[in-house]
Amino acid sequence: MMTLNEQIEKFNEKFGVCKATVDKRVLGVTMNCQMDDPKLKKFKGSRSVKDMSSEKVHVEHCKGVNGLDKVILREIRCCSAEVYLYGGQVTSWKNAHGEELLFVSSKASFRPPRAIRGGIPICFPQLKSTGSLEQYGFARNRIWSIDPDPPPSPSDISHKAFVDLFLTHSEEDMKIWPHRYECRLRVALGPTGDLMLTSRIRNTNTDGKSFTFRFAYQTYFFVTDISEVRVEGLETLDYLDNLKNGERFTEQEDAITFESEVDKVYLSTPTKIAILDHERKRTFELRKDGLPDAVVWNPWDKKAKAMADFGDNEYVHMLCVEAACVEEPITLKPGEEWKGRQEISAVPSSYCSEQLDPRRLRLSG
Repeated sequence: MMTLNEQIEKFNEKFGVCKATVDKRVLGVTMNCQMDDPKLKKFKGSRSVKDMSSEKVHVEHCKGVNGLDKVILREIRCCSAEVYLYGGQVTSWKNAHGEELLFVSSKASFRPPRAIRGGIPICFPQLKSTGSLEQYGFARNRIWSIDPDPPPSPSDISHKAFVDLFLTHSEEDMKIWPHRYECRLRVALGPTGDLMLTSRIRNTNTDGKSFTFRFAYQTYFFVTDISEVRVEGLETLDYLDNLKNGERFTEQEDAITFESEVDKVYLSTPTKIAILDHERKRTFELRKDGLPDAVVWNPWDKKAKAMADFGDNEYVHMLCVEAACVEEPITLKPGEEWKGRQEISAVPSSYCSEQLDPRRLRLSG
């Protein structure tokens, strides 16, 4: 009888399914995969190969830039995502055509303690200068661990490839933020390549003290040309303009377009936001829960040139739209847990132009 590795090799050769390496180092990583290709019907009579379809490895633990540990997630349709344990940070999300959907700067530093510029940094427990900590908190500058025993999730059945990471307080953290915490992150690929991030933060203080924090998924979307991009779903909302000392305004435009630097925090936003890349004829749909605000940011040319880890002209090809909790921080008593979630998908603009009508987004949000 063939070994599991031999069965996978034979299956890949016969059906052209994207290959995934069986790596024993992924022990402790939650893995799940369902083969729904109609060609699999030919294997109904073979229990061993049928079992193999549920065991096919869609999670690989390997080394990335500068030897940093990373996890690669693969879906059966060849969509993929990469997650670095440094920062618990997604740095790549590709569709079935192998096209990169997230922006990471060519000058990004993959050397701790500097944060990785691009992808989806996890901002916790602070955003910008809202507290005494370093800008955007310390979660993106810490080494996360693979969670061998994650809490159950009712959405598990829809996840085809996922990894659970966690971060807890350290002596270093306690010196600058004197609280005990447990931060869990699940990164998952859906059956059609949707990218899902779910975070749970628990107060594990033993001194009876509550703590307060802010949080954001700082998602850097890759776009073809920022001048041809528009964001829908945020019109008529109040926002804080960080370029004007956080002064509050109301959005007057039908959609957000870009002709210069933008750094705004939209308040009490709907659960769905659309980012339309007209030149690529692609729309990103961002769906969120537990994160009422949304940050929209592009540095434009002048600020881009001032950043050491950002190419002078790279602002043209990126846009940050962040599901966040900014205006009203979250407070947890000991033993309490907060949960936040973001799901992003990329579809042809012609497909979702009607579905993502801004009026519908407001109604559904």
